[in-house]
Amino acid sequence: MMSIDFLITTLIIVVSPGIGVLYTIATGLSRGARASVVAAFGCTLGIVPHMAAAIMGLAALLHTSAIAFQTMKYLGVAYLLYMAWMTLKEHGALKVEDTVDQKSAMQVIVHAILINILNPKLSIFFFAFLPQFVTAEEAAPVLRMSELSAVFMLMTFVVFVGYGLFAAAVRRHVISRPAVLTWMRRAFTGAFAALGAKLALADR
Repeated sequence: MMSIDFLITTLIIVVSPGIGVLYTIATGLSRGARASVVAAFGCTLGIVPHMAAAIMGLAALLHTSAIAFQTMKYLGVAYLLYMAWMTLKEHGALKVEDTVDQKSAMQVIVHAILINILNPKLSIFFFAFLPQFVTAEEAAPVLRMSELSAVFMLMTFVVFVGYGLFAAAVRRHVISRPAVLTWMRRAFTGAFAALGAKLALADR
């Protein structure tokens, strides 16, 4: 049975604006409801490797190895800056499209996955977060952590879909106003760049 403390803490974490939320909202605004659900799914998939690393103890490597952590960190920084540049050039997260074909959907999900995979702080976060809700008397701690991870992923997906669908609902009001779209494109560019700078300054 899931504890109330875990569910409340998880909800607070997933509703907090971050890279995944930002990308899902941008996708909903630019490409509509269907694409925003795809983005939410991709962002959720992107945390799977971090959870697996935490469960298997591999996150400890990122915590103890400066080289491993710095390598992952700067790959993540580079990708966020790339996202910022592409958004500014109208080819990224806020590229407005009336329809989303298979190729476009694949681009959305790949970007969403990479955004989370290339953030080493997530592995360390789950390494510290999940064990707090596993008691010393737990007969199968790995199974328990897997169950907690599944619930975390489900809540992440549901919340992100909510963000994306809300963005999609106001999409027409945004893309029909070029000045507003330009302002929002610049705002999202700045947000991606700021998150990249924040990650660059992050310590283990």
